[in-house]
Amino acid sequence: MKVSLIDARDLSEAWFLCLGKTITEGREYKIDRGSYAGQKRRELEFVVVQIRYPGTRPLIPDVPQGVPPPTSMEYIESYLPYLMTAHKAEGEQYTYGQYLETQIAEVIKMYQEEGHNTNQAFMAVGDSQSIFLSDPPCLRAVDTRILNDKLNFVVYFRSWDLWAGFPSNLAAIQLLKEYMASEIGVGDGEIIAVSKGLHVYDYAWDLARLAARLE
Repeated sequence: MKVSLIDARDLSEAWFLCLGKTITEGREYKIDRGSYAGQKRRELEFVVVQIRYPGTRPLIPDVPQGVPPPTSMEYIESYLPYLMTAHKAEGEQYTYGQYLETQIAEVIKMYQEEGHNTNQAFMAVGDSQSIFLSDPPCLRAVDTRILNDKLNFVVYFRSWDLWAGFPSNLAAIQLLKEYMASEIGVGDGEIIAVSKGLHVYDYAWDLARLAARLE
């Protein structure tokens, strides 16, 4: 597998850098199973994205004129309960929050009561039954580390829609990190995002080229 390394200043820069690399270097293939089966993706086989200042505002990309924004802060605010609480709307197979809600509280408690030097403050998404879902969770892990009195996240996505999912997911995850850092009493640190399937669907290839200024 080809490993791609991306070093970004903030969430917006990370999105633009990932778009450019995925469109120019990504593997193109037809989807056999999963979202948009039968259509095509361009995908980075394995990517590590280090975002050094993810709290820099705005949290969402400022796209060039003529390119529709991939997300909005209004959407991200409505998405937060899906990430942080177990509430599940009618028709939803799962929410990330159903797995994370109790773990968020436990990680905060762990750091507050037992100190910062631990490798156990790891939050998992999904379980042994997730493989049987028609659309299993994409986000599978949120690992944490406090260094220099700052809370850092390492997140893993098994599959990740770069055009719309990436900016919405990471903005919401950043807000979660800021909340947890405040509760723990530390500063806000980095996000390192990892995926073995960061991709752009064929319907968004032309938009991605425009946004990344490849045309």
